[in-house]
Amino acid sequence: MMGASLESDFVGVDVSKARLEVAFRGQAKTAQFANSEQGVAALLAALKERPGGVAVVLMEATGGLEREAAQQLCLAGLAVMVVNPRQAHDFAKALGYLSKTDATDAQALAQFAHTLYHSDRREDLLRQMPGQGQELLKALVMRRAQLVALRVAEGNRLGGAHRSQRKSIESVLKVVNAQIKKIDQEIGANLDGHFRDKLDLLKGLKGVARNTQAVLMASLPEVGRLSAREIGKLVGVAPLNRDSGTMRGKRSTWGGRADVRAALYMATLSAVRHNPLLRAFYQRLRAAGKLPKVALVACMHKLLTIINAVIKSGKPWQPEYGCPQAQPA
Repeated sequence: MMGASLESDFVGVDVSKARLEVAFRGQAKTAQFANSEQGVAALLAALKERPGGVAVVLMEATGGLEREAAQQLCLAGLAVMVVNPRQAHDFAKALGYLSKTDATDAQALAQFAHTLYHSDRREDLLRQMPGQGQELLKALVMRRAQLVALRVAEGNRLGGAHRSQRKSIESVLKVVNAQIKKIDQEIGANLDGHFRDKLDLLKGLKGVARNTQAVLMASLPEVGRLSAREIGKLVGVAPLNRDSGTMRGKRSTWGGRADVRAALYMATLSAVRHNPLLRAFYQRLRAAGKLPKVALVACMHKLLTIINAVIKSGKPWQPEYGCPQAQPA
C-alpha cells in the first residue's frame, strides 16, 4: 500500500443504527450521513472529493452495524480499519476526551486512525475483503448461535412452565429446531462449496467438528496465514506477560475473538477426551499441578496451533505427525 501524503485525510466514523458521524483529523466540525445504502453512497462520494485523498477510514466494531459501510468503502478501494471498541475508548481517554458524544467519538477515532496507520501493525489491521462465501457463512453462523440461545432459553422455561404454557413453548421449540436444522444444511453446503480444500486437510483431527469448522472459516480467515504466536494472540488463547519493573505477574489470556474462542473451547472439551495427543497433553499439565481451566486453555492454544499449522502446510493431518509446528510468518 502506498504511504499517505501530508495532505491525506484520516477519517473516524462513529457508527450507530441510524447514523454515521464522520470526523476528519484536525477538523472540529463533523458530518453526518444516514447508516443506509444511500447514506453510505453519499459518504463515499464525499470522501472521493477530498483534495488530498483519504489515507484510512477507521470505525469501531458495533455488532454488525458497521458491516455495510466498511464493506462498501473497501469495495471502492479505500483503506478501512475496524477496531475493538475497548481499544478505541481507551485511546480516547488517553487523549483526554472525558465527555462522550458521537462527535467526540468520531474525532477520537480520526486521531486513532492516524496513530494506527503509522504503526507497525497497519497491514494487519487493514480490513480485507471477505473471500467467496465467507460473508454468507458468517451470517449463517451468527443466526445459528441466536437460534441455539433461543432454544436453550425456551427449554429452561419448559421445565417450570404451567401446563397452559407448555403447548406454546413446545411449538416454539419445534419451529426453532426446524430452523436450526435448515441452517445447518445451508452451512454444510457453504463449507463444501467454498472451504472444502482447507477442511479436507483437517479430516481425522478429533474435536474439530462441523460447527467448529464453520466458526473458524467464518470468523478466522487468517488461519493458515499467521505464525502460531500470532494466531494465538488473535484468538485470545496465548498467555500474555504481566510484568512491570520488578513485578513479575502471572501470565494470562484475554481479548481476542470471542466467537472463535467459544467454539474452540467446545472443540477442546471433546478433543481432550477423544484426541490421544491432546488427552496426553492435558493429563501431563494436570499432573504438573495446573488447574483444570488453565490446562484446558493450554489445550485450546495447542489445538489452534495444530489447525493453523496443518492449513499453512497444505498437508493433511496425520495422527503420527504429533503436533506440527507452525513456522514463523
